Amino acid sequence: MQYFNSNTVLYLNGDLVKASEAGTDLYSQSLHYGYAVFEGIRAYSTHNGVRVFKARSHFERLKRSCELVHIPFPWDINDLIRQTYKVLELNNLKDAYIRPLVYCGPNMSLSTPAEVNIMICAWEWEAYLGNKQLKVGISSYQRPNPKSMPMEAKVSAHYVNSILATTEAKSKGFDEAILLDMNNHIAEAPGANIFVEKNGKLYTPPAGHILPGITRATVIQLCRRLDIECIERVLTVEDLKNADSAFFCGTAVEIAGIKSVDETVFPLKWQDSIGATLQRTYKCLVLEKQNYEVII
Repeated sequence: MQYFNSNTVLYLNGDLVKASEAGTDLYSQSLHYGYAVFEGIRAYSTHNGVRVFKARSHFERLKRSCELVHIPFPWDINDLIRQTYKVLELNNLKDAYIRPLVYCGPNMSLSTPAEVNIMICAWEWEAYLGNKQLKVGISSYQRPNPKSMPMEAKVSAHYVNSILATTEAKSKGFDEAILLDMNNHIAEAPGANIFVEKNGKLYTPPAGHILPGITRATVIQLCRRLDIECIERVLTVEDLKNADSAFFCGTAVEIAGIKSVDETVFPLKWQDSIGATLQRTYKCLVLEKQNYEVII
């Protein structure tokens, strides 16, 4: 996939520059050690114009991620939101995926950086896992011990674990993986949270061993609005495989239905599931349509 061309503009350290002319230091601490944090944000073309969905929540989490791993964050969030809209405007993007990245300067020591940089770029990107129901497999990889690194920080180095899990899953013929935590409980997908439906209720793993996503929080809020009981609790592989239905959610993924886990096919048709209702309702929300569905 081509993410930019000769005309693409991105935001870099206070300036709007051509992506083809931007560069980084090969001695960057981020390049060598993965010591960087990032966000994934979406913009949607709505009847009110181009809207960045939950921009403030994402940039606040970017700042919080920096704080958790001791990377300085000297920028003003309001200004970063303004610059994000400029990047979209200059690149004539209406439906887009936005990637802010905070990365460190040259430093070969294992210490807090003295120099930090910020970049914001954007490109057109469909739902990350597509629009079909997914065949997923339980990964042999686990999410890291939360005492190894703050799990609620969106740190670049975390995603080596995600790449390994997804690569393994695809090599086995699956569309995506589900990772367990160190206690062999359900954690999340490599780049998304998971919800499980059983007997008309939704269940999702609690915070602690997962990145508690902004889309996950939105889904929980929608459940309250639609009077759907949603429970955060520890889930086993058996809980998952005995479920009626399940789905992933995340900024890149949006809401994606799961057809099967390993060889177990969920019995409930996707169109009859709570996940399908939330998928439609979430789309109404991001497009700023107010005709939210009502469960009868």
